[in-house]
Order: sequence, then structure tokens, then C-alpha cells
Amino acid sequence: MSLTHTATTLWHHARIASLHGSEPWGWLEDGAMLTRGEHIIWCGPRTELPAEHKQSITQEVDFDGALVTPGLVDCHTHLVYGGDRAAEFEMRLQGASYEQIAQAGGGIRSSVAATRAASEATLLAGATRRARSLMAEGVTTIEIKSGYGLSLEDEARCLRVARTLGVRLPLSVRTTYLGAHAVPPEFAGRNDEYVDAVCAWMPELHARGLVDAVDAFCETIGFTPAQTRSVFEAARALGLPVKLHAEQLSDQGGAGLAAEFGALSCDHLEHLSDAGIRAMQAAGTVAVLLPGAYYFLRETKLPPIDALRAHGVPMAIATDHNPGTSPGLSMLLMLNMACTLFRLTPEEALRGATVHGARALGLHDRGTLAAGQRADFCVWDLDHPRELAYWFGHNPCRRTIVGGLERTL
Repeated sequence: MSLTHTATTLWHHARIASLHGSEPWGWLEDGAMLTRGEHIIWCGPRTELPAEHKQSITQEVDFDGALVTPGLVDCHTHLVYGGDRAAEFEMRLQGASYEQIAQAGGGIRSSVAATRAASEATLLAGATRRARSLMAEGVTTIEIKSGYGLSLEDEARCLRVARTLGVRLPLSVRTTYLGAHAVPPEFAGRNDEYVDAVCAWMPELHARGLVDAVDAFCETIGFTPAQTRSVFEAARALGLPVKLHAEQLSDQGGAGLAAEFGALSCDHLEHLSDAGIRAMQAAGTVAVLLPGAYYFLRETKLPPIDALRAHGVPMAIATDHNPGTSPGLSMLLMLNMACTLFRLTPEEALRGATVHGARALGLHDRGTLAAGQRADFCVWDLDHPRELAYWFGHNPCRRTIVGGLERTL
């Protein structure tokens, strides 16, 4: 059947984990959805479809009892870059630390060199392959950061590639300006001057329509809280929301600083303090957990999961796909890692990859299956949503619907 946006479609005979309402998983054993255009206009038990909707149905899709969930949201990636860092992976296994590699000129700077050397077409081709891998497992919305250009035009190229992905692929893309990712070679020893440049480039990139949010790497090998504040103040002057790589390797008080600016999210958070948690809770800031980086770097200090739960801070899950510290391209593997490494429940993990992932991007029109939400959802060859975090190493995604239309790859 060829679906169209002008149709009113009844999707039925499904086990639906709507993640809406008070029931665990928002579970509908014999569920149905009605969509029109890009949105859901009704979702509930099949037998309770309102009479006023029945006459408007123009086509039906029978899911034959399959599991249906909201589309997955990968709210933290660095998808656009040149080259790879497999050699550094080998160095770490031989005893070098992440900090030692960075101080020796590797790490982010090596990706910057490879990205600057690559053509825009090459960057787009690589990012497209990676995006398709994520899409094949049900990702319908993705955030893509810059941060491997570190000059005005190279940052613009990376952000243009991200925007192009959102046009060419059936995928919602949100872009984040991460100029404050590392200090490029031409600014060596002049960190404050580089931060001034990052702030000066921001209005131009925003004027070109390339920036949805602004991020920074607040860390001992990154930028100080004072430098991060300068970046955030520049973002606020443009009306752009902020987010932060915070407390990954040490506690720099970044979470509290980000919360002061009403940050959408703070990400990583292995060294997050109680004060930082309280600040995030008060600001409504999402904690984005990145188990792929924790695993790949062989970290041992867990994020304070119990304290985040106790304070009601929403926890999102993302791949953190990047060439240096989390080269994974599987959101389903991240769900499993969030459970096995961080001890989240399967429901917490799925909510982290849908509801809270969307919130970490400032998006409130997706992440659940309910009236008014975008019709982004996945059909799985599984019996129960807990299996999404249980199985790994294969892909049970049967179909993906994006904005009410079936996606083909």
C-alpha cells in the first residue's frame, strides 16, 4: 500500500508501547493509532476507537500483532568528520590515557586535521552512511554537532552537511554548534582568543540558518567554566539554547553553570556532584547518559544514577557517535549498555531513547505515541519492549514510519 499525507490512516492489531500515560510502558495490548498527515490524531485500545473518527478512515495498516514504539531519538552525536582514530584506540590499549593522547596532539585535533582536509562531498558521504546505519535501527530524530572544523568556514561546512542530511534523508536533524570543542593548532596557547573567535563566529553561523543549539566541552583538557560562560552568554544574546559536555573526566562545576543558563541538557556526567544534580533538577535540564563512551574508554566511575532518579532528573540515552571515544552506530546497543553498565531498567532506557532524548533537544512533539504527537514510530519483530534492551547484535526493526509515511532506506 502506498501511504500519502492526505490520507487518514488506521494502524491497528499492534502491541503498542506508547510511553504515554501512567501505565508501565504506556502499554496497549491490542492498540491502534489514527494518523493524518504528519501527526497522530488518536491512539488507544483498538476497541475504543471513537465513532467520530471511523468514517474519516481512508486506509488501514494491519501490524499483525507486532510491537510498536515511538521512533528512537539519538540526542548526542558528532556524526560529521573526516578520517578515523583507530590508531588511538590501539594506543589506549597499550596504556596511553585519553588525556595523554590529547596532549600529544591526538584526540580531537587529529579529527580536526582530517575533517579540514576532506571535501564537503566526502564529509556528506561519510555522514550519510553513518546516518543510514542509525536509521536502520529505528532512529527518526538525531542531533549532529560540529566541532571538528574549529574555524568559521570549516564549522560552517560541517553544519551544512548536517542540514543537508535532514533534507536528503527521511530523518529529523537538529544541529548544534560545538566550536568550543578543542583549541585548534593556529590558536595554540591562546585559548581565550580562540573562545573570543568562537563567540564571534556564532552570529554568522546563526544568520546562515545552521545552528539550533550551542554546546561546549567544559573540562580540564577542554575549556574552563569562565570560557564556557562566555560561549553561553553569546548564545543567549542570539536566543539560542545551550547544552554542555559536563563532568566527564572531572568535576568542573559545568552542570551548575549550564543549569544557570537553562540548558537543555548536560551530557556524560560521570563526575556530577549533588550540587550539580540539584541545579539541573531546578532548571529542568536533562541528563544525557553516554554508555558507549564510558565503555569505549573503559571508565570505572559511574554517573550518579540513583541520585538522578531520586531528584527526578530525566535521563536520556544517546550514542555519542564520534571517531575517538564512541564509534558505535547502534542505539539498540546503547539501550543494552545503559542497562548492563548503568543499571537502568529497560523501560528507563527506552524512555531515555525516546521521551527524554526528544526533551534534551527541546522537542516536545515526539517521543510518545499520543494525539498531537508526530507520527514517528517503529515496528519491531519482538513481543515486548523490554527485548529492545535485552537482545543485541541483530536488528529486529521491521518498519519505520516518519511523519506518517513509511521510510525506505
